[in-house]
Amino acid sequence: MKSKYVKKHECVIIGGGAAGMMAAVQLAGYGIDNCIIEHTGKIGSKILQTGNGKCNFTNLNMSSEMYQNKDNRLVMEVIDKFDVQHTLKFFKSIGVYYTQKDGYVYPHSKTAASLQNALRLAIKNAGIKVNMDTVINKIYKKEADGKDVFVLECDGIDFIADTVIIATGSKASPKTGSDGSGYELVRQLGIDIVKPLPALVQLVCSDKAVCKLGAGVRSYGSIELWVDGQCVANDTGEIQYTDYGISGIPVFRVSRFAVKAIDENREVKAVINMIPDITDSDIEDIFNRRIIAEGYKTLEQFFEGLINKKLVAMIAARCKISESKHIADIDIEKMRHIIETMTHFGFVITGDKGFDYGQVCQGGVALDDIDISNMECKKVKGVFFAGEVVDVDGKCGGYNLQWAWSSAYLAAAGVKERINN
Repeated sequence: MKSKYVKKHECVIIGGGAAGMMAAVQLAGYGIDNCIIEHTGKIGSKILQTGNGKCNFTNLNMSSEMYQNKDNRLVMEVIDKFDVQHTLKFFKSIGVYYTQKDGYVYPHSKTAASLQNALRLAIKNAGIKVNMDTVINKIYKKEADGKDVFVLECDGIDFIADTVIIATGSKASPKTGSDGSGYELVRQLGIDIVKPLPALVQLVCSDKAVCKLGAGVRSYGSIELWVDGQCVANDTGEIQYTDYGISGIPVFRVSRFAVKAIDENREVKAVINMIPDITDSDIEDIFNRRIIAEGYKTLEQFFEGLINKKLVAMIAARCKISESKHIADIDIEKMRHIIETMTHFGFVITGDKGFDYGQVCQGGVALDDIDISNMECKKVKGVFFAGEVVDVDGKCGGYNLQWAWSSAYLAAAGVKERINN
């Protein structure tokens, strides 16, 4: 049998996404010999999807409330060690200037590829070897020459490493390479995984007939998510109505609670206020003046200056009334019911669009199993974690990428400390 080629490094980084690339650059700066193993043909692919291709890579409004996992205080302990200002300074050092809107930070070019390429060039300039299309079949720890090392078995080559940074991503957006395969490597090392579920994902509703009436509409509104009769999350912004259910940033921000509850076989309902910026006095004006003055209009015509006519059709269907019926022919109690439906439109949530559409995951390596000071595994020394493989999920707005930068920085610093001791 032909013997395998063996390559030794002080650190092997598994995964060439945002966190893996950041860790590699930091390690090179410390003078630590490292390489990246990436199972696809490109590095940084998922970065291109961020911010609709504009790459919202951090946010000036950073706080624990922007992270939705149960131990978000620990998240901020990591981020505080490599915060937004450190992130901006780092990217400026490799040629990425920034612009911001409402706290959302983008490359000045407003192009995700510019940030991805800056990281790639920094890796190339540092002489870091990137092993593309390389699948790790097995990983384990063993003793060699009087010390513990990690063996990473791949087809035709084995990598030997003093330390390992696992930055494989989650199961969200598998077409970018984030397909969940990293979880199996974590398990091979004897480390537990919190069940991965989609987060920042579109929600599927039960009443498809009503959904189809509003399909294609994007409209300002607020959403409350109710689980077993209790409101557990809310958000406001542009809601997208689809033929399967609801989408848009406000929906993404509450979706992780819906996905988790459905996985636990609990009852989930979304309640949307289609006119959250309309005051009580405006609503009273509808009853006290407009119903009398504009009785000649149809229901659709009456509300078309307030909300999209497709949403009027949804409301009419829910209230079992034709949108072509004239206001003068609708009694006052029915009108109150219509307004109530407009401000409290309920959807029974039955599912989500899955990992293919989810931007990030909840689940992964539990923070309780990690030394937050340096991202090292408590159970298996010499193993460090960075990015989405950890059970951390932030809201839309650059928070998940900030977690990637911060956790990667700490993991690299942890490797440096272990190598030098």
